Amino acid sequence: MHEDAADGTGADAAPAGDESEADTAPADEDAESEAADLSDRVAAYDDELGAAVENLEERIEELESELAEERERADDLESRLKRKQADFQNYKKRAKKRQEEIKERATEDFLTRLVPVRDDLVRALDQDEGVDIRDGVESTLESFDRVLEAENVTPIDPSPGDEVDPTRHEVMMRVESDQPEGTVVDVYRPGYEMAGTVIQEAQVTVSDGE
Repeated sequence: MHEDAADGTGADAAPAGDESEADTAPADEDAESEAADLSDRVAAYDDELGAAVENLEERIEELESELAEERERADDLESRLKRKQADFQNYKKRAKKRQEEIKERATEDFLTRLVPVRDDLVRALDQDEGVDIRDGVESTLESFDRVLEAENVTPIDPSPGDEVDPTRHEVMMRVESDQPEGTVVDVYRPGYEMAGTVIQEAQVTVSDGE
């Protein structure tokens, strides 16, 4: 009876051990399969398809590398663009400051040449009463005209009979005259233009043709 029991126990133990090894083997295979590359797993079923997948994986790696390079290049371009924008803003500020300095110097230069004209007028007025100051005033006017000429300022002083130019002449009134209708009769106040730009219109009377 003991021998049968021992035999029975041995018989029962052996199949149990076999079943445990059978359960463990597929688990190990699944782990190895999951750890393998996709191309290797595909190649296990189809060599040609596995090679194609491997090529595809290599191409993906190349594209990812190219994408990283392009992103780096884009970042560099963006950084350079920001620097250029900052440089341009600084240039605009410097240019504006430069223009202001030029304007200030031009005004200073103009006043430097204009002040002596005023001094001449003051000296003319300081003459004793009864003294003819006409010569002094004429000389001062010549000095003033030279200053205006140096600034490229020219008078607008139309002659009688000239056609009225609405861009350069301001009609004060229409008067009877032997001048052709619509033409200048007399200049009430001369005008001035600088480098082709009218800074003061000439005030004129115009003939009504009667």
